[in-house]
Amino acid sequence: MLTLLFGILILIALMVIGVPVAMSFGAMAIYLAVSFDVNSRLLIPTAFYQIKSVVILTIPFFILVGSLMSTGGMAARLIDFVNSFAGRVRGGLGAVTVVACAMFGSIGGSCSSAVAAIGTIMIPRMEDNGYARGYSTALVACSSILGQLIPPSVPMILFALVTYQSIPGCWLATIGPGLIVISIFCIFNFFMVRKMSIEVLPKLDLKAQLEAISKSTLRAGPALLLPILILGTIYGGIATPTEAACVSVFYVIPVSMLVYKTLGWKGLADAIVKGSTTTGVLIIMFFFVMINTRIMTIEQLPQEMANWIMEVSPNKYVVLLMVNIFLLGIGMIMDDISGTVIAASLLFPVMEKLGVHPLHFAAMMGVNLGLGNVTPPTAPILYLAGRIGDCKIESYIKPSLVLMYGGMLPVVLLTTYWPGLSLFLPRLFGFAN
Repeated sequence: MLTLLFGILILIALMVIGVPVAMSFGAMAIYLAVSFDVNSRLLIPTAFYQIKSVVILTIPFFILVGSLMSTGGMAARLIDFVNSFAGRVRGGLGAVTVVACAMFGSIGGSCSSAVAAIGTIMIPRMEDNGYARGYSTALVACSSILGQLIPPSVPMILFALVTYQSIPGCWLATIGPGLIVISIFCIFNFFMVRKMSIEVLPKLDLKAQLEAISKSTLRAGPALLLPILILGTIYGGIATPTEAACVSVFYVIPVSMLVYKTLGWKGLADAIVKGSTTTGVLIIMFFFVMINTRIMTIEQLPQEMANWIMEVSPNKYVVLLMVNIFLLGIGMIMDDISGTVIAASLLFPVMEKLGVHPLHFAAMMGVNLGLGNVTPPTAPILYLAGRIGDCKIESYIKPSLVLMYGGMLPVVLLTTYWPGLSLFLPRLFGFAN
């Protein structure tokens, strides 16, 4: 256990000083292999077997879809669509931002992509309408965690691969917590902007409002069809997640180039290069994570960790609280994707011994890592939003803390101690007993 803990410290220290994430996981793998004197012939074939899986092709396709949506104009049209419903209400643009992050998260699949796509559009727009720039940045940062709660979520794909669970089942498990977060953030937003000098568009009569909604729906129609195409084919039994991800790429490209005419050949090439670079990093990281997982399995480290946790307290609720604190700490120092793979490999055996359903654990991990990603002092997603919003931390930290601990923390506790919230939909669709 001490060797494992030191390996985790090496991983964290390397990431903190700026070593690339994939290389940090590689250093941890080398340290554990040398420390436990494990034959590399037992490790490398196992890792290669995992990364050559057809299922893992889901990840590069969804990453590419997120890049194409950012550069191809789909994200902007989704925002205009939501804005047609709530944009003429005081505080409505803030609610639009929350929902837009959720909608983009349902396609882009990660927190960082939601911050990049929605933040670049909404932060300047909110500031022009009288919202404080610090508040706008905080709202985008905290709402971006919906990228890993609303399916299809790339972190949940990785969780399913590491723990051998159903990908659609993991997606369904996070929908309930995600919808509650959306509702709470929208309610908080209306109270937090009361003292701001917000400019509200003049109200329209019913006929004009319906016309505006119909026009925005028509413009956003092709973009709105994408989540239906992805999730409808998967849950309808028509396509696997990999097939749906592949089809979504070949849907987004012609729509962006021929229908919206906002994506050129240069933009397409840039999106492919960006998506390929991100995928390459993820595959290398996943390869080393599988090696780490194999070493821990051989040395029975997860079982030792489970026994140690149960010795600290046999009370299930206390253990769940300890797991939450651990996950929160992981989220504070790692991004949503790398945090998911390391937490899943370390804690899944502990949760199994504790009798926690795997899909319940998936939801717990999603909300905890999401909260950790925007919790100081490290807060990778929070600082990313600050860079995109060109905003100093002292101006967005206070509203961020209100949204985090007033809005998100109750959802973390609710998800942890009420399994039915995360298991209702998986049971309804037959992915959980």
